Amino acid sequence: MSSTEISAAGRSDIAHHLHPYTQLRALEQDGPLVIVKGDGVHVIDEHGRRYLEGMAGLWCASLGFSESRLADAASHQLRTLPYYHTFSGKVPGPVTELVAKLMQWAPTPALKAGRVLFANSGSESNDTAFKLVHYVHNVRGQPRKKKIIARQKGYHGVTAAAASLSGLPAMHQHFDLPLPGVLRVSAPHHYANALPGESEAAFVDRLIAELQALIAAEGADTIGGFIAEPVQGAGGVIIPPPGYWPRVQAVLKQHHILFIADEVITGFGRLGQRFGCDVFDLQPDMMTVAKMLTSAYVPMSALFVSEALYQTVADASASVGTFGHGYTYSGHPLACAMALETLNIYESDDVIGHVQRVAPRLQAGLQHFAQHPLVGQARGLGLIGALELSADPATRKPFEPARGVGAHLVRCAQAHGLIVRVLGGDIIAFSPPLIISEAEIDELLAKTALALDETLAWVRG
Repeated sequence: MSSTEISAAGRSDIAHHLHPYTQLRALEQDGPLVIVKGDGVHVIDEHGRRYLEGMAGLWCASLGFSESRLADAASHQLRTLPYYHTFSGKVPGPVTELVAKLMQWAPTPALKAGRVLFANSGSESNDTAFKLVHYVHNVRGQPRKKKIIARQKGYHGVTAAAASLSGLPAMHQHFDLPLPGVLRVSAPHHYANALPGESEAAFVDRLIAELQALIAAEGADTIGGFIAEPVQGAGGVIIPPPGYWPRVQAVLKQHHILFIADEVITGFGRLGQRFGCDVFDLQPDMMTVAKMLTSAYVPMSALFVSEALYQTVADASASVGTFGHGYTYSGHPLACAMALETLNIYESDDVIGHVQRVAPRLQAGLQHFAQHPLVGQARGLGLIGALELSADPATRKPFEPARGVGAHLVRCAQAHGLIVRVLGGDIIAFSPPLIISEAEIDELLAKTALALDETLAWVRG
């Protein structure tokens, strides 16, 4: 698109809006895609063109883009109590209902007996978890036990602490990140990281040995936490091999390292169960959620804290005089009302049961693409999936990043009315709204097939 073809809205955007996660010089030339309306799993641009939103926005619009019950809940709350805070022992009414509901949803007894602290984004909740690792160990008389282990290709948000925990280089370059005290281990990505001929079991053995060696080298008395997504999202839809999670958790328990489960993408049904903790039998000390908590209709996140950690924090607040953390909008009544209605819809409409029924169609369709000449691996779980593109699938050789093959495929898909996302390493991600039908999954797959074939022709040409 030339600058003369960019609409007035688009020209205003590029003149005044600093876009996140965008190649800004290219945006100045091409202009933005201006979305003005939502309709179920589709969105509509300023010219009336429809797009199947194959990423649910940013992994988050679980109930699609036109759920009237959420609009009604928002209107009612705004007319009743548009804002109040949760500082100094005060609480807006919807908070009391939501925390009780979230305790019912919590995946483990330790979290069900604990507490929930609200914020506005997954970044903020992961930042809070980072702070609590420091806080708790200081209170417990372990002031050296502060380092946090995170994984390569992990994504935990963009605040200074959360970006430091994230294992994606573009998030660190020029920002003077990561902060000190963040340690890194490999992602459990067998396709990309396995040695030649290395089985999944042998690969897991090597990752556990790496984790144990890092703890031995740093000293377990200096390591306070380990943060990880059950399935890594923005890092490439990385699904850990069998046996990985039980062995990681055993190592953490052995060395008294707090486990933070980042369920910002995987929580509330994306994987076919309520949480990734349910899928992989995880027992975290803290768990962060956001995105699908409100179907992304308003910003909200939450940090679940185990009962044991809560007692430590409560004792410290008594000695200090306050718990010195929180956000102006923690437990915002509008967000709470939206979260409550979202959870009610998940239950009344059996949304997670629907995911279980339709997910096999998506996963079978993605596996069919594994035979395509551009695809090195197709993978997924529930309603999340990925196609990892390859210049030579037989040897798993990637394309040169500068060639932009994944980006080209995304442009082709968009031209056919499908929005998907390219992740680092030419990985095409899929994460549609949880309400997607089998017919709409077929639409998504058909448009992906067109984009793959057009990209293959472009590569060969």
